[in-house]
Amino acid sequence: MATRTRSSLTRPVDTLLRPFQQFAKLEASGSLLLLAATVLALIAANSALASYWAALWEVPVTAGVGAIEISKPLHLWINDGLMAIFFFVVGLEIKREVLVGELSSARKAALPLAAALGGMVVPAAIYAALNAGTDAITGWGIPMATDIAFALGVLALLGSRAPLALKVFLTALAIVDDLGAVLVIAIFYTADLQVTMLGLGGIFLAGMFLLNVLHVRYPLAYLVLGIALWVTVLKSGAHATIAGVLGAMAIPVRQRIAATEFAEQAREYLREIEEDLEPGMTSPTADQRDAILSLEQACEAVETPLARLEHGLHPWVAFLIVPLFALANAGVVLDAGFITTLTSPIALGVIGGLVIGKQVGIMLFAWLSVRLGFADLPSGTSWGQLYGVACLCGIGFTMSLFIGNLAFASPELLDTAKTGILAGSLISGALGWIILTRVRPGQGTARH
Repeated sequence: MATRTRSSLTRPVDTLLRPFQQFAKLEASGSLLLLAATVLALIAANSALASYWAALWEVPVTAGVGAIEISKPLHLWINDGLMAIFFFVVGLEIKREVLVGELSSARKAALPLAAALGGMVVPAAIYAALNAGTDAITGWGIPMATDIAFALGVLALLGSRAPLALKVFLTALAIVDDLGAVLVIAIFYTADLQVTMLGLGGIFLAGMFLLNVLHVRYPLAYLVLGIALWVTVLKSGAHATIAGVLGAMAIPVRQRIAATEFAEQAREYLREIEEDLEPGMTSPTADQRDAILSLEQACEAVETPLARLEHGLHPWVAFLIVPLFALANAGVVLDAGFITTLTSPIALGVIGGLVIGKQVGIMLFAWLSVRLGFADLPSGTSWGQLYGVACLCGIGFTMSLFIGNLAFASPELLDTAKTGILAGSLISGALGWIILTRVRPGQGTARH
């Protein structure tokens, strides 16, 4: 019997799913670093070095060119600057999912859309009910968010007990959730607008879309206009991270050559390289160098700029930007009044929204969408597994902290909200883990 090679055993579906599998692994790895950064921030904020730790993030940093100058504390450069890159990647994910992913058709998008909507409305309602008529009502958006890094990290630790279809569903749900959070930030957490600067930002954004229409694929061209867009949005009074999502919408998603054409060209270039191979060669011939260069160009042509940027930026976001954000924002003092803080309306609203609101909202809206025939359960999953994922969605960490910073100008109110976010996320993660380790897997049926 002839021995089959590894490549001959690869199914077409494996090729299609490989990018998602790599993405999920990256998020799982990043979640461990994010957890370490959070623990470090908590330790530092409750140690003898607490005052130095707090002062570190208030160090002023100034950058500018000519008359354009921006001066902000270090933590705002992280929250307004580096997090714009985080939101840029979120925007790329949203665009990819809408065009070619789990949100690309009404039937595929129905379940994550419904679940995400329920997972935003019910938590916000719980928080609002507990804080109605107080200044703290501005924090209603805090428990709406899901932290995809932590949630996927928990699923990854479950191994084969969490089927790939469940991870795909969670990712699609979290991306819709991120889109909802972006809209909430843009509409409800924006200061007074300077129309002139906002209009100028619109011109730069239009320039990015024009580059797309003209089939410009060089990242540097988009980078220059993207930085200009970020500065003008920052100066306009709108939150600067919105520029990241808007800029992502302009990134090209088309290939220059189809995969079949690429395969044909690649085989031809490899044949040319093989023809000139000789024993003991230490460097390629001129013809081989031409073939190698042509192969490199073909590789760039078959890959979309959106995919290239998403793949290139994910490590920076997962392993640098989000952990830095946690270091700058997760530190909260856990003193003798910790229990009292947890029982305040703000903390209870956040905890109730994340722990109860998320699971109730997601499961109710998901059940209704399936019951009414608009959607199907992911293949090979059960309602019990979906409930476990609904609990994991109560891990609101990164985006919840981000919205908390926008909602509360008072350090006391913000620290109370942070306490609720940490407690609610911890409870949700533990609850989701316990449920997913005990429920039975689905039997592979898609309709229920």
